[in-house]
Amino acid sequence: MPSDRSTTWLQDLVRELCKLPDETEWVEFKVNNVNPEEIGQYVSALANAAALGGKVQAWLVWGVRDGDHVVVGTTFDPVSARKGNEALESWLLRLLEPRIEIRFHMVEVDGRRVVLLEITASSLQPVRFSGTEYIRVGSYKKLLRDFPEKERALWRSFDRTPFETGIAAVHLPAPEVLRLVDAPTFFDLLCQPLPDGHQRILDALVENGLVVPCQAGRWDITNLGAILLAHRLRDFGSLGRKAIRLIVYSGTSRIKTEREFDESRGYALCLDTMVRQLMALLPTREILEGAFQRPRPDFPEVAIRELLANALIHQDFAVTGAGPMVEVFDGWVEITNPGEPLVPTDRFLDTPPRTRNEALASIMRRLDLCEERGSGIDKVMLQVEAARLPAPAFQVPPGFTRAVLFGPRPLAGIARPERIKLCYWHASLRHLQHGALTNASLRERLGMDESSRPLVSRYIKEAVEAGAIRPLDPDAGPKHMRYLPWWA
Repeated sequence: MPSDRSTTWLQDLVRELCKLPDETEWVEFKVNNVNPEEIGQYVSALANAAALGGKVQAWLVWGVRDGDHVVVGTTFDPVSARKGNEALESWLLRLLEPRIEIRFHMVEVDGRRVVLLEITASSLQPVRFSGTEYIRVGSYKKLLRDFPEKERALWRSFDRTPFETGIAAVHLPAPEVLRLVDAPTFFDLLCQPLPDGHQRILDALVENGLVVPCQAGRWDITNLGAILLAHRLRDFGSLGRKAIRLIVYSGTSRIKTEREFDESRGYALCLDTMVRQLMALLPTREILEGAFQRPRPDFPEVAIRELLANALIHQDFAVTGAGPMVEVFDGWVEITNPGEPLVPTDRFLDTPPRTRNEALASIMRRLDLCEERGSGIDKVMLQVEAARLPAPAFQVPPGFTRAVLFGPRPLAGIARPERIKLCYWHASLRHLQHGALTNASLRERLGMDESSRPLVSRYIKEAVEAGAIRPLDPDAGPKHMRYLPWWA
């Protein structure tokens, strides 16, 4: 049961908690009460009370007398504590729903042993223990269902709290904040000089929503600050699961893995590196340009970058245990992020973008890590068409969004559904450029000459019959037919 909190940090925390008033709803003091059922009920009550009070976490503390908050020490040992044949911590986690993060810490304060249980506040729904929801009312633990006004307020708090404003690390001295996050790189990406001194650096980070001041001259790092600038995301608890993962497979299945990388840094620090690393792994071919043979990647770098940036920005951070993932197969690349899209996949080009993480999207645009609002997928499609690649596929496995970028493939190897999608996306892109799909434009898209007009007409007919595109003027002559996407 290792703790990543320093001894000094824990000692200071205990002393700060002891100064709190008796009615604090997100802290409970005990001496030697180690009833497992009661501990589980308190975890539920404190997690819900912390969310209702806008706190990042709650604390259950053994070794401090409840009445006067004097440190008296405890005999409770969470390492050896058990419920039946199961370790206490494992048993608690199994009965908590949704499964939140809890961690035991042990420290000596004034020569007396104190145990703290760190409880992450609920974030999506009230936390239940053994099927029942609890809440703190003053200094008492109560059933949440008996206090409907608190239950309604708790649900409202889930709706109005964006991920970015949540707190990833609390009560840190200035040097520790600047050890955990990479401030110099942040200002470098902004093309601004690094401010002089810790205070000015932290003030600038506060202005950007990356850090917030807390009590006693200390600082909290927000989720936004951690996810962007962390030297190691695993230093921030569950955010470690949001690191970008890159897997290269042998062949066209997931049976054999050739390489696997986990990029542990925040997104602002690692996006460029990840794109360069990925491009180095992807195949290239020699293209004759004039008198010279020049290497050209099978996959456009701009398209790879935009799809990866989109996966980072539009992911649902509430999906636990999963983060953005890039998978490389023989002939295609899949980029997957947690969370289903907020708009239909076939409207990615024309629908104004919606994101769950507006602050993250905004700051990544300011750092020039992604395109301006709404132009990212446009760029992907333009790059794909310029390289005459098959149309990308956008898929929605349950709880996830996946973009599939295909490498070069002969037209004979493109199945009918893929041809229909190619026609649809070409028509959509042309419409957004105030044009329309024509036989000539589709031939140019496919790299075909005039002799292929009948074949291309057949492809267009397939897309019309499938309802993907429609004629602009059904009465126009065959050589003057123009087509729009179905929604235009």
